[in-house]
Amino acid sequence: MTTQLLRGSFRFQFFLGFLACAGLLAYAIYLQLHDGLEPCNLCIFQRIAFAALGIVFLIGALHGPKRHGARTAYGVGALIASIAGIAIAGRHVWVQMQPAGEVSCGAPLSFMRETMSTWDVVRKVMTATGNCGDVDWTFLGLSMPWWSLIWFVLLALWAGYAAFRRA
Repeated sequence: MTTQLLRGSFRFQFFLGFLACAGLLAYAIYLQLHDGLEPCNLCIFQRIAFAALGIVFLIGALHGPKRHGARTAYGVGALIASIAGIAIAGRHVWVQMQPAGEVSCGAPLSFMRETMSTWDVVRKVMTATGNCGDVDWTFLGLSMPWWSLIWFVLLALWAGYAAFRRA
C-alpha cells in the first residue's frame, strides 16, 4: 500500500497534500472554536501559509498536468508556500523557547491592520511582540508551532517528491 501511495499519480499525491492542509486548518479552527484557544499573530500567518499551500496542492490536483514542466511549476509553488510556513513556524518555535515575558507578539492583528500599512503589519508580527510565547496546547510534548513546523517540512518533502520525481 505504501509503495502504491508513493508511486501514485501526481494528481492523487497533490490531492493528499490538499487534504492534509485542509485537515490541519480544520483542526486549528476546531481548537479555536471548541476549546477556546485564541490564535496569536504568528498562528494566523501559519494558517495563511497552510491555506496557500493547500490551494497550490488543490489546483495542481485538479489540473493534473502530464508535462514535467507544469509539475515542476506546481512543485515550486508548493515549496515556496512551505518555506514561508517553515520560516513563520520556526520563528514561533524560537519565540516560545525564550524565557517567559522576554518576547511577545504585541497588539491584536485586527488593530494593527487598521492602524498600519500591510508591510508594517507583516514586519511587526514577524518581530513577535504579543502572546506568541504562551504554550496553551501540546501533543507528545510538542507545542502547536512545533507541529506546524514538522508538517510544513513533511508537506514540502511530499510536494517535492510528487513534482520532481520521474514519471
